[in-house]
Amino acid sequence: MSLSRRFGLFTLAATVTFSTAVFAAPTFINILTGGTSGVYYPIGVGLSQIYGHDIQGAKTSVQATKASVENLNLLQAGRGELALALGDSVADAWNGVADAGFKAPLKKLRAIGNTYPNYIQVVASQASGIKTLADLKGKRISVGAPKSGTELNARAIFKAAGLSYEDMGKVEYLPYAESVELIKNRQLDATLQSSGLGMAAIRDLASTMPITFVAIPADVVAKIDSPAYHAASIPAGTYDGQEQDVPTVAIDNILVSHSGVSDELAYQMTTLMFDNLPRMRRAVSWPPRGMRISSNSAPVSATCAPSGLRSWRKPASSTKPACAVRDARQPTILRAKASMTNAT
Repeated sequence: MSLSRRFGLFTLAATVTFSTAVFAAPTFINILTGGTSGVYYPIGVGLSQIYGHDIQGAKTSVQATKASVENLNLLQAGRGELALALGDSVADAWNGVADAGFKAPLKKLRAIGNTYPNYIQVVASQASGIKTLADLKGKRISVGAPKSGTELNARAIFKAAGLSYEDMGKVEYLPYAESVELIKNRQLDATLQSSGLGMAAIRDLASTMPITFVAIPADVVAKIDSPAYHAASIPAGTYDGQEQDVPTVAIDNILVSHSGVSDELAYQMTTLMFDNLPRMRRAVSWPPRGMRISSNSAPVSATCAPSGLRSWRKPASSTKPACAVRDARQPTILRAKASMTNAT
């Protein structure tokens, strides 16, 4: 075979190989979560495993972050394909609330659907003597990273209770695990944490020392100026030594993507999540307590997200806006083309 013919065949083979590589370009799915000691992170790990196995060509990764606010800003910048975020943070992001950490409206965001509620869990060492929200005056408390979803929750709850950071002896802006370690070492009196029930950091603290769960009464919840917050309770026995239900407030979490993610990929991510709930439970002890979805139903509302972010239609029988329907169900999962476009 002549040298020129060999070179021609080599060039043809290289061209075919390159063309095949173009058509088989991987689909990158970066899932934005939260701290590794919270609930977002193991959910992200479980979803990553499912997507990596069942979406052809998917290259998945899980990114630990400061949670809601950072996640939404990263989505807007196209530095992730899927994220979990608190409903009130999603609304603030869509509206561009600067005090909440959003310099401008994040209009590229698209809601996939509602998931499970975060419970505000105010935990204090028994030695601190803290039993009520009013007892936090003059005490040392951690409220999450600055302008994180947790910290925004703390501001809203303290305001409704007639408190402010100025009333506290010291306010620290720390993640879950670090807050717990400081309570163990008697460098903090209490921490306010926003997470699913049974979170690892509080389980660790409850197994180490006597603690008190501080109630957030329903009358305080009613004064919070956001429909994203609703009265709830931490069931007795959720943590070691917790013998009674604890009144608190909950905020629903929303799975969020952005407009640069294709309709087909959004649809695959959504259906695979709901189709694999039993597998998720086995892999990462998920859903967290309080999550009220099943493998043959999907949540209707992206709770209190603005109209442009609603991904699920409200039930035909309901006259309430979608953000007010908490336990409604959609009989089938909507195609992503419907769920990912603006509803305004």
